[in-house]
Amino acid sequence: MVLAVVELVVILAVIAVFVVVGRALWTSLQNATPALPDRQRAELAAAISRARWVPGHDEVDGTTRVLVRRTYTGLDGRPAVLDERVMQTFPAHDPAWEARFTEAMSAARFRCDYLNAEEAQ
Repeated sequence: MVLAVVELVVILAVIAVFVVVGRALWTSLQNATPALPDRQRAELAAAISRARWVPGHDEVDGTTRVLVRRTYTGLDGRPAVLDERVMQTFPAHDPAWEARFTEAMSAARFRCDYLNAEEAQ
């Protein structure tokens, strides 16, 4: 009986050590990511405020997607996507692909013009 109690205490102690070490690691990882300096934070906020909607397309699993993306230029000079909305999808091997693509891209450009005009007001 005493041996069972000792084993239980040892097991609980090992679990407690794992919990304490895990929590310490978690806290240190959360604090390891430094916040942006004030100047870079202001530059990023300004870049995001100038975000524009642009048309785009891609192919995923044999399906062409025509979409609109709200993008801005990040601090590293590359475009960053804030929002992405799929406008239309159709099979990439559709015999009428070119006509469908042209029509969908036209609709996406129109939608981008509308969204950008709405946000400018």
